[in-house]
Amino acid sequence: MPLVDALLPEFDNEMTKTRKVLERVPDDKRDWKPHPKSFSLGALATHVANLPNWGSETLNRSELDVGGAPPLATLPSTSDIVAAFDKNVADARAALSGKTDAELAAMWSLRYSGRTLFSMPKATVWRSFVVSHLIHHRAQLTVYLRLLDVPVPAIYGPNADEPAF
Repeated sequence: MPLVDALLPEFDNEMTKTRKVLERVPDDKRDWKPHPKSFSLGALATHVANLPNWGSETLNRSELDVGGAPPLATLPSTSDIVAAFDKNVADARAALSGKTDAELAAMWSLRYSGRTLFSMPKATVWRSFVVSHLIHHRAQLTVYLRLLDVPVPAIYGPNADEPAF
């Protein structure tokens, strides 16, 4: 079985779950932070919405230099966050669809102002730097929601807010 046939269902599953979390972000709490060093709720949700774009960047290039890139502007509303997420997911899925094992084995590098931060096969970058990275920040987002007493969607099974899956 081609590797892409294993990666696509996982991606679709995780993106469906992530969208449910993003939809719960309350517009009136977007500036809230659990700690002064933390992202605001809106900034974290924007980051989660943009992470699928890293999938497109990974699969459509051999490297990316993020040195000098401007900070990502926080999107103005939950509906904008969900719309950006939907576009980024569609673009990433299209970039992954049809990729051969050889294409997924090709090396990809993340650079910062010309300095290589890491180089790994694209499939490894996809799993770690795109999907696992998104899952990590989605988990942070669910903690923010819990602290704000916003019902948290069930992700990998029933929870206190959605006991019936």
